[in-house]
Amino acid sequence: MAIDVYWASGSPYAWRVLLALECKHLPYTGHLLQFSKQEHKSPQMLALNPRGRVPVLKDGDYVCFESLAVLYYLDLKYPEPPIFGRTPEEAGTIMRVICEYQAYIEPHLMSIVGGVFQKNANLRGDEITKAMHAVASEARTIEARLSKSDWVVGESFSAVDMVIFPGIQLLRRALERPEARELSSRFMPVEVNYPALGRWLARVEALPGYVLPIN
Repeated sequence: MAIDVYWASGSPYAWRVLLALECKHLPYTGHLLQFSKQEHKSPQMLALNPRGRVPVLKDGDYVCFESLAVLYYLDLKYPEPPIFGRTPEEAGTIMRVICEYQAYIEPHLMSIVGGVFQKNANLRGDEITKAMHAVASEARTIEARLSKSDWVVGESFSAVDMVIFPGIQLLRRALERPEARELSSRFMPVEVNYPALGRWLARVEALPGYVLPIN
């Protein structure tokens, strides 16, 4: 059956799914939507996902949305290579680290990114400063993991790498903007402040089929 994936540039959640599809060497047709034209809220898209969000994956007659759910579906439907581990213990650790990222890093990271790109926040204010402190602190936890292994969990590229990588790349893109120069000193350059994390980013970028859908 043909796989269709609906995504939009600038969405780290859509990027997770594209990474998974490439990792599993699955042929698919990508449909690039434009947020500026509200294409993700068109009648066609709302029929697939009533929440009007991306990514949306359509595999034959089956439709799946919410990026983590899509990754889980792909791993059960197309199990090789596995992205949620080969043992229950590895799967549990992968899911735990994903949950930690979503609970303790992602909200702060997206707050910073939104403030920079949407120009709707005081980048010197307490809220953004606290968010940057939180991200920098949690990044040290990831750094510690990557100082012992090439990948965040286990010995191979997995769902947790797919979940974390797009967010870190989006944060880097935001902190490279001139208006974020003062804020960025706590994190950038990644290769200096978090050398193992920097090597991991380069490792993911070197994977076959790597794509960069964030403009």
